[in-house]
Amino acid sequence: MDPAVITLCVLAVAAFLFVTELIPLAVTAMAACTALGILGVLPSKQVYAGLSNSTVVLFGGMFVIGAAMFKTGLAEAIGIAVVKKAGTNQVPLMAAIMLVTIVLSSVSSNTGTVACLMPVIIGICQAAKISPSKELMPLAIAANVGGTITMIGTPPNVIVTGALTAAGLPTFGFFEFAYIGIPLSIIILVYTLFIGRHFIPDKQAGEMDEEAVKAAAEEAGASGDSAPKSKTKMWISGIILLGVVACMALGLKNLPLHTAAVTGAILCVITGCLKEKEAYAGIDWVTIFLFAGMLSVATAMEKTGAGKMIADAVVSMMGDNPNPYVLTAVLFLISNVLTQFMSNTASAALLAPIGISIAQSIGADPKPVLMALGIAASMAFATPMATPPNTLVLGPGGFSFNDYVKVGVPMCLISLVASVIIIPIFWPF
Repeated sequence: MDPAVITLCVLAVAAFLFVTELIPLAVTAMAACTALGILGVLPSKQVYAGLSNSTVVLFGGMFVIGAAMFKTGLAEAIGIAVVKKAGTNQVPLMAAIMLVTIVLSSVSSNTGTVACLMPVIIGICQAAKISPSKELMPLAIAANVGGTITMIGTPPNVIVTGALTAAGLPTFGFFEFAYIGIPLSIIILVYTLFIGRHFIPDKQAGEMDEEAVKAAAEEAGASGDSAPKSKTKMWISGIILLGVVACMALGLKNLPLHTAAVTGAILCVITGCLKEKEAYAGIDWVTIFLFAGMLSVATAMEKTGAGKMIADAVVSMMGDNPNPYVLTAVLFLISNVLTQFMSNTASAALLAPIGISIAQSIGADPKPVLMALGIAASMAFATPMATPPNTLVLGPGGFSFNDYVKVGVPMCLISLVASVIIIPIFWPF
């Protein structure tokens, strides 16, 4: 059988398993690349090559640094301080919640940020006699959009960067995502404060799934004990984070991004901000293995021509010489719809290699197309299962499925329009 056909069959099975989640996402990704090796599509050296990719190393290092922020209590302390200073007026409190969540989610786990801040926000709302639902929905919204600002803010950003690497194309820089992430965050923030908040239902607080919140916080690295946190370790973890970010921003020749991240992770352990086992536990291994597995699948699609086959089929449906703006908008919509019902990491992993092939088939630069796909996968506002932050606030906010639709769909459309306008400015076709 033709290697391209075999690759497409493996991809189809992987897509089905990603959507249904019959088996864990990471297992699906690793099974896909293993199957390609067994079937002779990929040589043995390339089957698991994704695990040694520098982006995987970068992501792992930053996971550890993010875990240190939660373990020392720094992230929680920053969030609580900002939120409490905002007072008890509904709109200023909403603005403070969204701003601090956007900032924290750009450099650490958005799920962990929501898990740590949610109990505090509920307490403030109850004391001020404000419906918690009015503040919890903006919390989830900000956690989703804040992740788009840096490469490590959300897994789709890493996925699209890795897809470009697998195809041998120029990749995105660490802070390059901010060109679209910051404008989008501002747009969503302003929209929520002035218009979107009117669509958020005013409901009595529901039951908070304390086990789920605790699990999410622990997954991000937050300490589960109530003992006083060391302010010294808070400062150390903060300084390490700032130092790593500064090194990345300076683009030092002898200190590439992944080296800076790993150095920061090592310092977090050496200084006692994290124990060794806590550092290992802070790494999101699901994202790591899913990324590595789909990187090999992307390589197979590029080398066998399977990606080109899909691209040719899509382009032919759009007629001769399709407009790259229209094509980008269509791919944005596909990615955004998928991410409302399945993992945003999985949707980005599925579409990224296809997006590259489609862009190349029409003679366009793949970077704006990949950026649109990644951003679309993170704009998971419209369903409660779209992303963990949405799920965490579901019970405490007393929300229904339709509540997410009413609030989220307009934001998805706004994100689409903003992305189609802004992305080509910084990454021309």
